[in-house]
Amino acid sequence: MRAPSSELPLVLDRILFKAGVATILNHLSLTIAPGAPTVIVGPNGSGKTTLLRLCMGLIAPTDGNITWGGRRQASMARRAIVFQRPVMLRRSTAANVAYALAKADVHHSHRAARVDQLLARVGLFDMAQRAARSLSGGEQQRLALARALARDPELLLLDEPTASLDPASTRRVEEIILVAAQSGIKIVMASHDLGQVRRIAGDVVFLARGALCEHSSADNFLNRPTMPEAAAFLRGDLVI
Repeated sequence: MRAPSSELPLVLDRILFKAGVATILNHLSLTIAPGAPTVIVGPNGSGKTTLLRLCMGLIAPTDGNITWGGRRQASMARRAIVFQRPVMLRRSTAANVAYALAKADVHHSHRAARVDQLLARVGLFDMAQRAARSLSGGEQQRLALARALARDPELLLLDEPTASLDPASTRRVEEIILVAAQSGIKIVMASHDLGQVRRIAGDVVFLARGALCEHSSADNFLNRPTMPEAAAFLRGDLVI
C-alpha cells in the first residue's frame, strides 16, 4: 500500500457551478478520504460528470472552494481521469501508453519496460502493436486505464467507464479498478449500475438536481437509504 495520498482529503466546500443561467451543482459540500472506492450515482443530469471534472481540476467552480490535501492550488500530476468514451491517439496501443508516460515525464530509458508492465496490467500485452482505434470498446477502455495509470496517480477519477460495455468487458475493467484500489490509489467513479455499486463501492455519493442528497457507506445506501430521493432511485422510480 502506498503512503497516505497528498491529494487527499479532497474537500469541496459549498461548491456552486453554473453553465450560463443553469445551476449544475448547488452549494455542494463533500469530503473524499483515502480508502475504498467512492462511487457517485444519481439520475442523468444530476451533475456527476461536472463533479468529476471539478475534482480533477479541469474546471473551476462558480463559487466555493476545492482543496487537495489542504491545498487550493495543487498540481494535477498525481491525478488522472478516464471518460466514458476516451479518445484514442492514431498510434499503436503501445505508443498510446508511451505517449502518456512521456507526458508524465518518465525518462525515455524507462518507458519501454513501463509500457510492457502497464499493458500486461490491463491485459493488452499481446495487442501492443495493434492500432489503438481498431480495438474493441472494452479494449479501448482498458487502454485508457493503462494511460491513466502511467501517471502513477494518487487519485483516479472514472466517468462511467463500463457504461457501454458487455458483461465480460465490464468484469475485466472492474478487475483493473479493484486492483488499482487495493494498491492504494483512491478511486472516485461515476456509475449508473447499482450492481456495480455493490461490487465496487466502499462509500456512495448520491446526487439529485445538482445537490448532494446522501453520502454513506455502500451498505447503508443500498439497504438503509435515509433520503426519499435515494429510496426512490433504488426502487427504480424516476427522480426528477
